[in-house]
Amino acid sequence: MKAYSLRYNKAFQVGLWLVWLSGFLLIALSLYAVQRLPSLRDQISKPKLHRKGLRDVTGPSITIFSAPSPFIGTVGARQVLAVRSWLALSPDVKVVLFSRDPSLVSFAATLGSRVSIEPNIDFTFLGTPFFHSMVARSKLSTSNISVLIDPEIILLPDFISTLNYAYKLDHDWLLVAASPNVSRFMFQLEKSGRHWLKDGEKLQEFLAQNREWSCDGRMLMAWNIGEQPLHAGVLPPFLYGKGIHYEWVIKEALSSDFRFIFDASEAISSFYPADLDNWPNKIPSGFSVADIQDKSWEYSINSYLGKRYGSLYFHGANFSKNLVKVVKCDGHYLYIDAIENVVYPFGNRNSLSLLKARISRSRGEKKCIKCVECSRPLDRIMDCSFKELFKLSTPLFLPFSLESLLPVIADKDKTIVLAVAGNSYRDMLMSWVCRLRQLLITNFVVCALDQETYQFSILQGLPVFNDPLAPGNISFNDCHFGTNCFQRVTKVKSRLVLEILKLGYSVLLSDVDVYWFKNPLPFVRSFGPAVLVAQSDEYNETGPINLPRRLNSGFYFAHSDSMTIAAIQKVVKHASTSDLSEQPSFYDVLCGEGGFNRVGDDRCLEPETNLTVHFLDRNFFPNGAYQGLWEKKNVKASCMKKGCVILHNNWISGRTKKLGRQVLSGLWEYDSSTRMCLHSWDRSQTKSRRRKKRRGSF
Repeated sequence: MKAYSLRYNKAFQVGLWLVWLSGFLLIALSLYAVQRLPSLRDQISKPKLHRKGLRDVTGPSITIFSAPSPFIGTVGARQVLAVRSWLALSPDVKVVLFSRDPSLVSFAATLGSRVSIEPNIDFTFLGTPFFHSMVARSKLSTSNISVLIDPEIILLPDFISTLNYAYKLDHDWLLVAASPNVSRFMFQLEKSGRHWLKDGEKLQEFLAQNREWSCDGRMLMAWNIGEQPLHAGVLPPFLYGKGIHYEWVIKEALSSDFRFIFDASEAISSFYPADLDNWPNKIPSGFSVADIQDKSWEYSINSYLGKRYGSLYFHGANFSKNLVKVVKCDGHYLYIDAIENVVYPFGNRNSLSLLKARISRSRGEKKCIKCVECSRPLDRIMDCSFKELFKLSTPLFLPFSLESLLPVIADKDKTIVLAVAGNSYRDMLMSWVCRLRQLLITNFVVCALDQETYQFSILQGLPVFNDPLAPGNISFNDCHFGTNCFQRVTKVKSRLVLEILKLGYSVLLSDVDVYWFKNPLPFVRSFGPAVLVAQSDEYNETGPINLPRRLNSGFYFAHSDSMTIAAIQKVVKHASTSDLSEQPSFYDVLCGEGGFNRVGDDRCLEPETNLTVHFLDRNFFPNGAYQGLWEKKNVKASCMKKGCVILHNNWISGRTKKLGRQVLSGLWEYDSSTRMCLHSWDRSQTKSRRRKKRRGSF
């Protein structure tokens, strides 16, 4: 009996252990299952204390990117205050300003080494930066966190604390925030830039009572360096500061689901001045009021792009409901998931735990409940701008004419660089434009031979006009030298040059297949009036370069003077009755049929108008057949060694072959996949894309 009792007790104990062990296993399995659930818990985890190669001891390094307007007038005063507020946040903050305006260079110099100017992004011809180029440049920052912000938004210290908490997330993330405006702000930022001063009143309490939310699109974005891209799509060529671009990125990022995306509009204290008339010391010394050119048409461009690239995303979309919202309550950060209707409290610095539960109605949590209930959804701020976005019908028509563009584009010498292009060569047009931008040449204008090229050029920010007399039915692949299409197109060029000369502007006509190594304008202008300077198309390396029909009408310079105008009129008239292209007409009229008017080995003299034609030295202005330069192993190095000013990609038949030759040579400056010019900061990224193009066809 005693033995039986012992066996019974032992069996009972084993049973209890088995029950306990089973319970423990069930709890462990439950915890594991919870860990595997797709929720915010997967995205908000323990702090990153040991991230390789990044600064975690003193806090994340931060670079703030923005694209301010020229620092003049009240706009300049707002931007000065904004930049100073950014620098006051932390010594780990650097500021990069996208601009080509000289006033920003001098302004940045007064703020020390933490502020720099970045001119190497894409701008429109009126100086508006492209948002997609700004984002691409910002994503190459080596800082732990990058911020893209409106140039008038003022940031307060809790912006840094919010970024510090976000930086602890064990996930790649994108933070977005809309900023309210303040119409009456009596605080001043002291000279050291560290404190906002006003006796007897706290800044945070003032802002809470005086800020107003509006629909003008003043926003900021921040993201960690991470491994995941911000979104999957290719960012359209939005014009910065004209609305909709931030919204496109947010919606695309949500759809791509690469990063944890959250709205921090109310977790940080930021604002922008609605009216500086009520601000103390509103205009810093040295600033003056200047007229601002109306650019309302740029809003139409962004609206068009939003409709073209964003209709699937924006149509009826209340997308901010999908955003996790961050609020700060009583010194603690809370993450609100509107879809699941739950709140996730983020632990303090020493806690690695994260509880997922609905907030209860205990006394300690009443303040948090009030914060949650009073939080303002981002869609109330942003969706109001969507109502009128897509009323613009396609295609996009804008009021650009040759007469309206010339006074804006011409340089101080009233000189214009003219290019004429159709849809078949629009990528080559952009490569030509990008190269001119690299050379800081801005006095160019583009004539579009068709509506497709006009619309494409508008979206790329080019000064472009339509030619109402341009020939129709321009072939996409069969409009090269010798074809009927080529003959019709070339006659447009001389007619347009004549029109511009009559308006009082000198013209450098350049085909888009001409690569510019240097700026040729100072040299070709030096020949003076009554001299037409043209490229020679002679391919023999020795002998005269002004032989019959060796004048290349794809690159020449004409002064706006009476003799030149009279001579070009004769060329246009002759070409209009010819069955050939305009090029033979140039030579036959100016140099005489068979070269009767030749003077020496490199000139002609048209007897009726007394116009001299000077053929350019081919060592500096080589054509596509001279010395086999295009067949060199390193075309660029060979040309630079010779001292080439330009190199013409002619003497090759067919669009496909011409494009292929130029891309393979490395004399290509445009990335059609990103719709951006190639800059020094992104050329390394495009090497792989170039290799793929070399293997494929055009």
